[in-house]
Amino acid sequence: MRRRSFMGALCAAGSLPAFGWAAAGSPAWLAAAREPDGAYALFGIARDGSDLFRIPLPDRGHAAAAHPTAPEAVAFARRPGTFALVIDCSLGTVLHRLDAPEGRHFYGHGTFVEGGRVLVTTENDIATGEGRLGLWSRDEGYRRIGEIASGGVGPHDILTLPGDVLVIANGGILTDGREKLNLDTMRPNLSYATVAGGVDETVELAADLNRLSIRHLAHQDETVAFAMQWEGEETDPVPLLGLHRRGEAPMLARVGLAEHMLMKGYAGSVAIADGLVAITSPRGGRVHRFGLDGVFLDAHDRADVCGVAPGDRGMVLSDGLGGLLTLDASGLAPLSKADRAWDNHMVRVPV
Repeated sequence: MRRRSFMGALCAAGSLPAFGWAAAGSPAWLAAAREPDGAYALFGIARDGSDLFRIPLPDRGHAAAAHPTAPEAVAFARRPGTFALVIDCSLGTVLHRLDAPEGRHFYGHGTFVEGGRVLVTTENDIATGEGRLGLWSRDEGYRRIGEIASGGVGPHDILTLPGDVLVIANGGILTDGREKLNLDTMRPNLSYATVAGGVDETVELAADLNRLSIRHLAHQDETVAFAMQWEGEETDPVPLLGLHRRGEAPMLARVGLAEHMLMKGYAGSVAIADGLVAITSPRGGRVHRFGLDGVFLDAHDRADVCGVAPGDRGMVLSDGLGGLLTLDASGLAPLSKADRAWDNHMVRVPV
């Protein structure tokens, strides 16, 4: 009797509906792409690189914010886009369309706080040039419930650290559409904030690096990695990766002149995995890896590579030719290939 009861319980458990991201097939990553017919879509990607789902987008995407528990993602338009789509990834349906307030545009990134109850979006106030963080209540159908200052100009990427602390990459570039207006007077910074208290720490670079736009972020434990894009001469030997711990000065990771030249002054994305940091350059077709101490480890060639995210072991990368690749101590290896152009970022889905 005990055995029959046990087997019955197993069968019953097997028939229960899946919850959380398992209901969407347990994707490992989210990424936007352009397809051969010019259409755009957001894809859920399995650990073997295959497609789990495809959701059409009305225009070019950039990055997505994955909800920490529900199979729900917010797909953002590429800067200076004004829309974001809230997607039920288990059903493949759009739940809500978020439109930036009048006189604003999104920067392509967002994050969740309060256990997923509030979405935070990076935005530009076009009239004043000030960076803003929009607040949207998931419990109220993603109604906009307020905003706070980002702590600088041009907030691009944003992440949630433990304790609902936000870290913001204020790129420092004042724009009109995609036109850059203030390259001589840029003041990029890394800001830390909370929804309740606003900005409580700001980290700036040296004055001679004011054209290093801080754009993309990753974190592990107490370390924040930030990838940068140089708005000066491409040949200037400036660092493209910074590392920061709260309360300390930033550490800038440098490489030799030859490697710097190959990156073409542009880091498109950043990730941390297994105690290592990687930055990518689609312009240079190059990947650099560093230790968390900022020491340069190695470089890898891959045409039009940009997306990078933690994998089950090492990193996973995407390129504009439809390739997904793994990167670990043994080097680059193909994971899958699809007939599409992956966009700039891969987002790791919470386990």
